[in-house]
Amino acid sequence: MSMKWSTIERRLRRAVLFLVGCTAACQASLLSAQERDTIVVVKHDTVYLPRPADTLSASSTRYERRVHRYRSRWEVLIPTHTKLQFAGNMGLLSVGTGWDYGKRNQWETDLLFGILPKYDSNRTKLTFTVKQNYIPWKLPIGESDFSAEPLTCGLYLNTVFGDEFWVHEPERYPQGYYGFSSKVRIHVFLGQRLTYTIPARYRVTARAVTLFYEVSTCDLYVVSAFTNRYLRPHDYLCLSFGVKLQLF
Repeated sequence: MSMKWSTIERRLRRAVLFLVGCTAACQASLLSAQERDTIVVVKHDTVYLPRPADTLSASSTRYERRVHRYRSRWEVLIPTHTKLQFAGNMGLLSVGTGWDYGKRNQWETDLLFGILPKYDSNRTKLTFTVKQNYIPWKLPIGESDFSAEPLTCGLYLNTVFGDEFWVHEPERYPQGYYGFSSKVRIHVFLGQRLTYTIPARYRVTARAVTLFYEVSTCDLYVVSAFTNRYLRPHDYLCLSFGVKLQLF
């Protein structure tokens, strides 16, 4: 009986040691996973999950360097903001996305789709705009979370989808009868902005919110203003308003 009990005791001791070893291994594995999955907040409030493959060192292989270049090139295509704009000769309401870049994020490129109600025409129309913005200065307002951009400027190309609009004059018109395209307009603008940077603890989808207005005109309006002296500024200038959500 005593021999049987000693045998059982040894087996129990081995089982306990085995369980302790398994528990320690699991804890080590969890700690290692937590270290890899830790969310890091860097200086510019960018939240990311570090991946070993993206970290290059002197001993990195050619394959790892190629993967790093591949990922970094595709990451620049991720939009950094979204915009909603009212008026501006690009539709009654336009919405789209874009990218900030430059040493001070002073450049912006936007892609916007707009809705043009039918008004006196037969149907509602869709517009598309490619817009380039330049913001030379950004001035903080005291110690608050607000900042001002006293000058914004740029240009944009706008087109209207529809068979009734054309780039080159149709054959039914005499050559040079109009002398301009009814489908594509070139615009220039000036404006100002006010930005509120959302405190980190309140951020959900955006890092900052910007309100802006712009005064714009287009190539056709400029020609009309110089050739028709009776026109007033409100005939060839357009006022628009918008909001920008800074995602990153």
